[in-house]
Amino acid sequence: MLKAVSTYLYVKERLHPGILDGLARNGVQAIEIFAARQHLDYANRKAHVKEIADWFRGSGVPLNSVHSPLYADYEWGRTGAAPINLASTDRAGLVDATDEVKRALEIAEQIPFRFLVQHLGLPNESFSEKKFESAMTSIEHLRAFAKPLGVRILLENIPNELSTPEKLMEMIHTAHFDDVGICFDFGHAHMMNSVREAFDILQKQICSTHVHDNNKDRDSHLWPGKGTIDWKEAMELLRTAPQTPPLMLELEGDEKVNPLPKLGETFEKLETA
Repeated sequence: MLKAVSTYLYVKERLHPGILDGLARNGVQAIEIFAARQHLDYANRKAHVKEIADWFRGSGVPLNSVHSPLYADYEWGRTGAAPINLASTDRAGLVDATDEVKRALEIAEQIPFRFLVQHLGLPNESFSEKKFESAMTSIEHLRAFAKPLGVRILLENIPNELSTPEKLMEMIHTAHFDDVGICFDFGHAHMMNSVREAFDILQKQICSTHVHDNNKDRDSHLWPGKGTIDWKEAMELLRTAPQTPPLMLELEGDEKVNPLPKLGETFEKLETA
């Protein structure tokens, strides 16, 4: 499995080539960029995106995926900006949300990547048929926009009633989204029910992962082994996935601790679990 890391680890700071160099030096074989404007200003195509594109062109490390933005502002919602919600039942809000995701997809014009990882709804979002239809409409538009860019949409299992494994598979089958896959989030599966149950439902569609731990109480993005996920079982399951997804660490950063020395050890522990 590819050893991969999401730049969520550094999401509170501006993404720059030095961060990417550090990941590459520590054995990271593929990267996911977390599209938050304070981290990667994806609308600033002439400067910031170009700087990061130049690094990828020269590094040989592929950009596996981009995580779709959660907010459209530069403060990650701290100043009151509404979150991006592809299940909004407000038409104007839905158009705005879809347009913002398209801006992030346009990264592919300068940095080719395989997958866009997409949330449906907000944390703890309740289910309704109208929200489900809104989400389906949004994904239909994004599929059409992403295809010429060479990008495939992956839906992520997140802790809400729209994004349970059952509902994600229902959407894919009902809408005949044959080219839409799944980003399997171990931490979210653990919080919502169990890793095994979620994996059994989603395994045929899994194209990428988010690997992190928690104690089932909150979405804490801990390093594997610091929570209560059974990683021996989790890795045994992952090895049976038909499409052999990357092992993508999506971890909470700590400003006081350099995470780079821990990466190699973490991958080794997971692979030998």
